[in-house]
Parts: sequence; structure tokens; C-alpha cells
Amino acid sequence: MMWRIAAKSVARTLAATKHGLPVGCALVVALACGAHAAADTTDARCDIYPRGEDHARAMIACRFGQRQGYVSITRADGVSHELSPAGEEPGEYRDQNGRPVYREDELGRDGLIFRFPDESVYVYWSTAALSPPTSAGENPTAPYSTKDYDATTLLRCGYVDSGPTHECPAGILRMEQGQASIVITGPDGREFTVNFMTDYVNATGREVKASLQGDTWTVTVDGTEIYEVPRAAIEGG
Repeated sequence: MMWRIAAKSVARTLAATKHGLPVGCALVVALACGAHAAADTTDARCDIYPRGEDHARAMIACRFGQRQGYVSITRADGVSHELSPAGEEPGEYRDQNGRPVYREDELGRDGLIFRFPDESVYVYWSTAALSPPTSAGENPTAPYSTKDYDATTLLRCGYVDSGPTHECPAGILRMEQGQASIVITGPDGREFTVNFMTDYVNATGREVKASLQGDTWTVTVDGTEIYEVPRAAIEGG
């Protein structure tokens, strides 16, 4: 990931995660605790989803900043969001036009989601996807691309005995009612498909066990491999 955050903020993030706070939330807390005169900011990627749509309208560069609970998102398309804390619950804001905005943590350590009345802004800490690959080898989610899939992603993956220490490329084919088939290339290089259906989760030619913890599915394959799949990857915006 490409971070440009003050060292003290990074230290706060690491300390927060040791106490079980998700990285997305930990980063917000770390930035909020900064004592600098100017807001701490980081380069990020923003995916823009129109309200009610599960396909992004745009994927653009942006900058994310926060100081004393106030959030700023400056997008490459010229749109800026200035969010002020509102309400008694964490993650409730008002934008510069007085509209309600809600922060969600469904992306886990990958980023944050901000729900506006007319659109959702998915803020990802990694900006790698903003650099168009000149060859298949430079595509971080190769061999999967949005030419063939509704979306692509890198899933945290690995082996049961060592935990999800790798990133595995995946292509997502979404269906109605929040269902999806996700084609994954595992850490051993083998490809298989996991189907997230309304009443069950299964895989082609593999034995899987799946459990939902918060907004992330943990999928164990053949008792040896482990994958973490955010609900946002399955359901989209």
C-alpha cells in the first residue's frame, strides 16, 4: 500500500489494531488523534457507486484526510466532501451541504465506505489499481479483469496453519439478491470457484466451510487453505 501518513499516526494505527480495532477504523482513530495544525492526509482510490447500483460509475484517485473527527475526501473529478461529526453514534456525519453521511467498515483493512444520499464512495488505501497495466503481468488481479467480470479484487488468503498472509487474485460474477460466484486463484496456483448463495456457500470440486464474522466471510477450503471475503466484494455497492 502507498501510505503518506505521519509516523505518529501510523504508530497509533498499529497500536489500535493490537487491541482488535479493524484497520479502517484504526486509521480513522489515528488520524483523528493527530495534534498537527493541518489534517493528516493520504493518497487513496475512490470508487463511486450511484445509489442503488452495484457497478461503480468511476474509479478515480482521491485524497483522504481527517483531523479531530472531521473528514475530507478530495476527488480527482473535482468533487470534494467535507464531513463534520453528527449524532451520537460513531460514523455519522453531515457534509458541507447539510446532508447526512454514514461511514461503514465493510471493507475491513482495505478501506472505508461513505454512504451519501445519492451515491456511495468506497475509499481504498491501495492506489495500485489506478495505474493501468501495460501487460497482463502488471495487472494486480491477473488473470481476472473487468472485461470478463463484474469486479476483481485481491483477497487475503493463505494456509490454515499460518493464516491469511498472502493476497490471491479473484474475479467476481454478481447475481441478484446479493449472491455471487467468485473465481479465485489460490496460493498454490490452482483456480476454483466459490459460490455465495442465499442459503449456502459451496465450491467447485472442493470442500468448503464458511462462517460470517461481522462483514467478512472466512472460507476454509479442503481443511488447509483459508480465504477472507468481504461482503462488499460479494454484494457490491
